[in-house]
Amino acid sequence: MKTIGLLGGMSWESTAAYYRLLNQQTRLQLGGLHSAEMIIWSFDFARIEFLQARGEWEEAGKLLKQAAQRLEGAGAECIVISANTMHKVASYIQEELTVPFIHIAETTANAVKKAKRKKPLLLATRYIMEQDFYIRRLQEYHGISVIVPDNGGQAVVHDIAYNELCRGQINEDSRRSLLQIIRKAQSRGADSVILGGTELGLLIGQDDVSAPVIDSTYEHVRGILNFALKKESDLGETI
Repeated sequence: MKTIGLLGGMSWESTAAYYRLLNQQTRLQLGGLHSAEMIIWSFDFARIEFLQARGEWEEAGKLLKQAAQRLEGAGAECIVISANTMHKVASYIQEELTVPFIHIAETTANAVKKAKRKKPLLLATRYIMEQDFYIRRLQEYHGISVIVPDNGGQAVVHDIAYNELCRGQINEDSRRSLLQIIRKAQSRGADSVILGGTELGLLIGQDDVSAPVIDSTYEHVRGILNFALKKESDLGETI
């Protein structure tokens, strides 16, 4: 098994989900007492969120780049970010790496295409829904027509992600709000739902929605392990 280098702490709630899923899926695939080999660099999310809010993405990218280089130096054989939003700075991280960087938008796109869906609703932070670094990759690289909520819906999803889920709070009213946003998008033609916030899977899942739900965290984990366990045929493009 290859050693995974995980950039985490953004938030630690999602990093904990990655750690659990990577180990659970490794045990399922290899059996016995097997678990994932990984090195984790966990950021203080308050520091990263401060830079996000001020639009200082270049500075945030430099921090993640330095951490990624240290992970590679410590023996990581691939680098991953356990957060959708921070893939905005993926290009900074990849500049000087000599090991693969496994991009969450790629593993998510592969899952959408495998489900034979073409018009998913993307639920994510406002940085992802308002900007094009993530959506453009799905559209231009994979021909996926992405729907996002209206401005009010985007504000609701972002608030739930940052002010509740990143703080470990699970709120039933928020679950109902997300389901209402999903139903509205289905009336606009959405044929599936991408949980593009790595914490959103803590609140809703396939049992809550009639359309296929693509959990970006789970699909990222699957792609990471396809690489780490040498199942490259299922990985698709990594960068």
